Amino acid sequence: MGSFHSWRELPVRRPKEGVQMRVLSGDKGMMVLFDIEPEVEIELHAHPHEQMGTVLEGEITLKIGEEEQVLKAGDCYVAPANSPHSARTGKEGARVIDFFSPPREEYR
Repeated sequence: MGSFHSWRELPVRRPKEGVQMRVLSGDKGMMVLFDIEPEVEIELHAHPHEQMGTVLEGEITLKIGEEEQVLKAGDCYVAPANSPHSARTGKEGARVIDFFSPPREEYR
């Protein structure tokens, strides 16, 4: 059975200083809305989940494997499962929506 939600109503979590997230999860996929303050570093990491996302506001420098690119509103990306990736927001911070498959249990 389906369900309806508003990002504004979902609980806010703070996985690290300068990062807020709201999670919408289904059985096979998960969307996460991230609001990241200016000049915040997301350290290099990898996970068994495929991750794709889009920048809604601001600017973020994303590194996937050996490739690095500055992304702005409207840009999107795919990080394959188990690929090392990291990010850093610009002077304005960023609002990003990521999709994970399968869902990340630690985010539920």
